[in-house]
Amino acid sequence: MRYVLMSLAFTALAAPLIAQMPTKAPGTPDPKQVIAGAYKIDPGHTQVIWEVNHLGFSNYLGSFGGVTGTMTLDPANPSAAKVVVTIPGQGLITTVPELTTHLGSKDFFDFAQFPSATFTSTKVEVNGTTAKITGDLALHGVTKPVTLDAKFVGAGPGVMPPNATNVGFSATTKIKRSEFGIGYGVPLVSDEVDLRINAAFEKTS
Repeated sequence: MRYVLMSLAFTALAAPLIAQMPTKAPGTPDPKQVIAGAYKIDPGHTQVIWEVNHLGFSNYLGSFGGVTGTMTLDPANPSAAKVVVTIPGQGLITTVPELTTHLGSKDFFDFAQFPSATFTSTKVEVNGTTAKITGDLALHGVTKPVTLDAKFVGAGPGVMPPNATNVGFSATTKIKRSEFGIGYGVPLVSDEVDLRINAAFEKTS
């Protein structure tokens, strides 16, 4: 009986929210929906996904969550955009707990000494709904330039209060982990790492 009452209570609390949910996705791949201003990353809907080759037999993926960051954007002057993204080591996820722990050790990321990585944009070149975003990637105590191939995904009003404009992008790049002092296991595990970033931003001002 207690579980029935709890279920009814949850339904009652959720009903107003469900009633306000849109009947179609509010985001659209229309750049005209982008509004100039300051944005922050929505960490619940942002991922950094990495892929390496393992022993020449398989491609292995992992990801980082809990990503934070800011962006300033003006559709009238898109090349002036600025992006700063911080990737926390504690957000590392793999399908093997022992591997996750090992990746956080001194053999790889050494999160005890380097708890996060940061990307800070230095140049943005826009071509329609795509862009090349060059910036400095600080990882494992090393800072090197990296260029992201970015693509506009969509923009529109958010569905949760305060219903601020949301903007989404995807981006890809490749890095060599040995260049950041993370050469353990090369070449059994590939030096080259494919990165994909799925980023959602919420307007703050």
